[in-house]
Amino acid sequence: MAGHIQDRWYKTETASNGKPVKVMSDRHGTGLRYRARYVGPDGTEKSKSFRDKELRLAKQWLANIEADMSRGQYIDPRTARTTFRQYAERWVKAHTGEINSREAAERRLRLHAYPHIGSRPLGSFQPEHIRAWISALEDTVPAESHRRIIVGTVSAALSAAVEDGLLSKNPCHARTVKLPKPGKPRVNPWTPSQVFSVRAALPHRYRAAVDAGAGCGLRQGEIFGLSVEEIDFEGGWLAVEHQLKRIRGKYVFALPKGGKVRDIPLPTAVAAALRDHSKAFAPVQITLPWRTPDGPLVTKRLLFSGPGNGHVRVSNFNEHHWKASLAAVGIIPTREPGKRYASAPEDGMHALRHFYASVLLDSGESIRALSSYLGHSDPGFTLRTYTHLMPTSEIRTRNSIDETYRTESNKI
Repeated sequence: MAGHIQDRWYKTETASNGKPVKVMSDRHGTGLRYRARYVGPDGTEKSKSFRDKELRLAKQWLANIEADMSRGQYIDPRTARTTFRQYAERWVKAHTGEINSREAAERRLRLHAYPHIGSRPLGSFQPEHIRAWISALEDTVPAESHRRIIVGTVSAALSAAVEDGLLSKNPCHARTVKLPKPGKPRVNPWTPSQVFSVRAALPHRYRAAVDAGAGCGLRQGEIFGLSVEEIDFEGGWLAVEHQLKRIRGKYVFALPKGGKVRDIPLPTAVAAALRDHSKAFAPVQITLPWRTPDGPLVTKRLLFSGPGNGHVRVSNFNEHHWKASLAAVGIIPTREPGKRYASAPEDGMHALRHFYASVLLDSGESIRALSSYLGHSDPGFTLRTYTHLMPTSEIRTRNSIDETYRTESNKI
């Protein structure tokens, strides 16, 4: 037994003959009768009280404590009373990585988790509570892919609670808990005609941004954060060492997504476009904080700038230039008077990266090389995203045989 049980309705006294006898205490008949006590792994005494006629429950409780200790699954009852919100707020605050990721996690928890499960003590969580919460999310979050991200954030916090010894197991991992499906749409890359039509529809000062995206696979923040020092025109390489990023409404310079600094082959045509751009629009010196709005100031000579020779303000560019170009070439509907352009999540500047990936795969580039050029942390992610764009075996067979026949026919 992990401890002992005290009967508070009786006490032991020494009789006149020197033998111990049980006599009624001053508490007899009132309050909780039994107090089960044990010493926890931290060396402090823990206890729980039980009513009259619950001696068997008290013994069973102590037996369970002893079993949990032997299996390494013991949870301190006091820490188990910590609510999900209390723990999750500490977890988010200590979250390492990009500040945007931390703020996004905090926002998802605050808006979608705390109102439903925030006040629940960690030790009381059961799979049914997660199932009920996921079901309730359907009323407020229509997109299944978004619900999956929210549930993933909660699951990550609960997994951390397990590792910290506040929870025995993660209820999100129960077999009866059905996670929302990813719902990731299949990538349908733009055609070359679409890419160059959008390029031509953009204002002159932004056209080379399309070349950096479609010709080098850069993300939007990497394009508008591209500095002259990162371009090796002679050697034919482009270094991606930082990006332009917006945090809490303020712009900063920061490492590329996931901290993936990388070098990308610079095609001759893209190099020529960037050279021509820098001649037409001189690079501008921009000073911004590093990584966070209160970070140290750093200065970069940016290749792309806005009309006032400041850095490009991405939200303004997206609404007034990018979407206007998409509408001009028929990719999205034209804007109705007095209204904003329709949402176009699949046709943002990220579409240029998809185009870049499709061209490289079609030419036979390896998934590992493509993953490196795109700055993905895992080639498996690249493969899962673009596997349907890879040439099929029958296409490779036809092309190989046709090439062999053409070669031999030319010899005759």
